[in-house]
Amino acid sequence: MLIGLQYTLAQQTRTEKDLLGEKQIPADAYYGVQTLRALENFQISGVKTNFYPDYVKAYAIVKLAAARANTEVGRMKKERMDAIEKACQAVIGGKYHDQFLTDLYQGGAGTSANMNANEVLANIALEMGGHKKGEYQFIEPHDDLNMGQSTNDVYPTAIHIVLILHNDKVIKEAELLAQAFHKKGEEFKNLVKMGRTEGQDAVPMTLGQEFHAFGSQIDAAIDALRKSEAYLYEVNMGATAIGTGLTASPGYAEKCVAQLAKLTGKPIVGPKDLIAATSSMQAFVMFSSAYKNLAVTLSKISSDLIFLASGPRNGIFEINLPALQPGSSIMPGKVNPVMPEVMNQVCYKAMGNDATVAIASRDGLLQLNAYEPVVATSIMESQALFYKLMPLFRKNCIDGITANEKVLKHYLETTVGIVTALNPVLGYEKTTELAKEALQSGKGILELIREKKLLTEDQIKKLMDPAALTGQKL
Repeated sequence: MLIGLQYTLAQQTRTEKDLLGEKQIPADAYYGVQTLRALENFQISGVKTNFYPDYVKAYAIVKLAAARANTEVGRMKKERMDAIEKACQAVIGGKYHDQFLTDLYQGGAGTSANMNANEVLANIALEMGGHKKGEYQFIEPHDDLNMGQSTNDVYPTAIHIVLILHNDKVIKEAELLAQAFHKKGEEFKNLVKMGRTEGQDAVPMTLGQEFHAFGSQIDAAIDALRKSEAYLYEVNMGATAIGTGLTASPGYAEKCVAQLAKLTGKPIVGPKDLIAATSSMQAFVMFSSAYKNLAVTLSKISSDLIFLASGPRNGIFEINLPALQPGSSIMPGKVNPVMPEVMNQVCYKAMGNDATVAIASRDGLLQLNAYEPVVATSIMESQALFYKLMPLFRKNCIDGITANEKVLKHYLETTVGIVTALNPVLGYEKTTELAKEALQSGKGILELIREKKLLTEDQIKKLMDPAALTGQKL
């Protein structure tokens, strides 16, 4: 019975070895010894590579491009490339993602993540070809899946690709959010209100202009996201360890980049200087800054919405935000602006992530930056948070905003700020005196003008015309 038990246990694992010795790998696992070491060493965040499906897909894209390029230069046999292609296409199609298990936080500049991909893809290819997992004499993780490569070019390239894939998705949601603000701008285009600068009454505008401006700010942030993506198109495939291309075949780098462009549909190119591209993190810094810009934009808008909806009795209360939940465990009737609040929190996190990217990018030494994992994790986290929150913010908040027309009208009628419209007729000195008297007496500007007979009713009507006040046709 003991012999039978030993036999059963032996069937549940396979033996693999590396530089540090042998390890028992679960028999059904597609990963290998180096992945297992990473699982033992880096149980840190609990967030694995497969948390982001596009990240897994990116590794398969890189490995497929490399295999095709190596075949084109005559280094890899076509039948071996065909087997690797089948494995890569399966992963690109969404299969085997449960085998990409390394923690996003890891030492070694991404070696564990690269080897996880190498081992899984090798074993998928082996099994698809009728071999057993671990029979690396047929397809080997290093010699075949990592042929002419290094973690130092594979890892950053995979990050570039996943950030590009994520960027497309984030931009689509940002566009829908901007459109929602512009739609409200059209809905509110006939509602005149007082604009404010530094929290004080300024000059008239429409609520529609205010909401169109919110949408236009997001439009500009989207433009920055698109433009910054161009920095990611330059990848260092073919650099291998430090940029000298050691172990890569002549012509491989150019063909690999061409394959990446074909697989992604993006204008992927190689750099002018592979050593600079391998040691520098400028592309990540520039791309991350666009997400910081999006965060700053959305945070400002969120804070403005909170301010405009403050009240209901003792605040600005020019707009109503949708009531989503009771706002207090102690104060009956209180409803809080929860969606702008959570948007602010995500924006703060994205701003912090950008600071992390800057520090990590600065501190990488010489020809390689060992801190790329935290750079990748920071930017992907910001992308994921915006991608998930923006549709909720749009549906649960922006789409349901309504205007408090009586409040808008009251503020417009009682504000001293309307005096600015009289400057061209009465002059700055006279309008300043009127503003001072209005504040001291509590009277309205128009009331004082009528008392002092400074303007005729026809002049007042023309000056107070909503179209003239706001610069738009109503």
